[in-house]
Amino acid sequence: MAQQIVVIGTGTAGTALARALAASEHAEVTLIGEEPHAPYNRVLLAEVLAGRYAPEVIALPSPGRIHHTRATRIDRAAKQVHTADGATLTYDRLVLATGSNPVLPPLRGMSPRAGLPDGVHAFRTMDDCLALNEAVAKDTRAVVIGGGLLGVSAARALAQRGAQVVLAQQGERLMERQLDPTASALVRRHLTALGVEVHTECRVRGLGTTDDRVRRVELADGYSLGADVVVIACGVRPRITLAQEAGLDVRRGIVVDDELRTSDPYVHAIGDCAEHAGRTYGLATPALEQAATLAELLTQPESKQRYTGTRTLTRLTLNGTGPLDLATFGDPDPLPGDDVVRLADATRGTYRKVVVREDRLVGGVLLGELATVGALARAWEADEELPQAPLLHLLTNDGGPA
Repeated sequence: MAQQIVVIGTGTAGTALARALAASEHAEVTLIGEEPHAPYNRVLLAEVLAGRYAPEVIALPSPGRIHHTRATRIDRAAKQVHTADGATLTYDRLVLATGSNPVLPPLRGMSPRAGLPDGVHAFRTMDDCLALNEAVAKDTRAVVIGGGLLGVSAARALAQRGAQVVLAQQGERLMERQLDPTASALVRRHLTALGVEVHTECRVRGLGTTDDRVRRVELADGYSLGADVVVIACGVRPRITLAQEAGLDVRRGIVVDDELRTSDPYVHAIGDCAEHAGRTYGLATPALEQAATLAELLTQPESKQRYTGTRTLTRLTLNGTGPLDLATFGDPDPLPGDDVVRLADATRGTYRKVVVREDRLVGGVLLGELATVGALARAWEADEELPQAPLLHLLTNDGGPA
């Protein structure tokens, strides 16, 4: 008899798991997703905002039966999930793939509990994207708060829509978690060429509103930026409330072991909401790897498959005048004693850097020229001793290390 598996969440992790289980005669899957849309590839939302893709283009293949409602309570004793539309779903195994919420900073003039003022948007869901599509036109004054991966993507997309974009980043440089200063400067140059006004070391203090509609962004130094639209891109945090209320072990995320089990052996967690070995990821690759591992464990009880963590590589394509491709992996900041190889071409706007520690590749950044990224990623993921060859060989276009 097929076991009843209920999956809460129709993002990358939940959808991938449901598709993987669909072919098994040992599992009958029900998905619960509070978004009204069909599942979609969240990574491509910026392309929808930029106008390059229609929303239906980024839809994911249908994973089967979906309840478009919100899960409100988990009754672990009865093995049931209660939903906002009054349904009660019984499970043999429950999978939490609840994803993450955008971080909303404590700004004057903004109270998340009361709802965001008109003109202020998060950038996390299809509804966020569609609302921004409606709000932005040529010469709309748009301020993006946050200069990480999401903020850079949003600023680029808005500029392509013809908006007058200002990006305010509190840190010293853009994408400081992924990039070194040289690579960050190239990203900044690319955005500036698209018309984006970039301010780093710029702390936002509050929002100025009139009739509950945003009109300006107030900076800590006393200056104000006129704004018709404000995009909050200050990162994400795991959605853990449902798990907390059910009494599961929760820290930053929902704590799971190598079999992706929570503190309740009949409840699992994958994707952005899961915390494995003290780490949450918030990226697509770990979500997909966790979904694949759990699908095997749920359908093949004898399986020895285990999830031991993901070595993540981040890729981003910034389209526009002179598209810029970017890839970063591992730790691009060297420690004393590390070997560092850099190749930079100011004319072409390309930059490549790798960090080698004790004959192993530990990190790298590539911008504008990604011919070697596949070979570098394989060498980094393998975590094996590099061949005895000149380090410059790692950055040449002949395929890199075998």
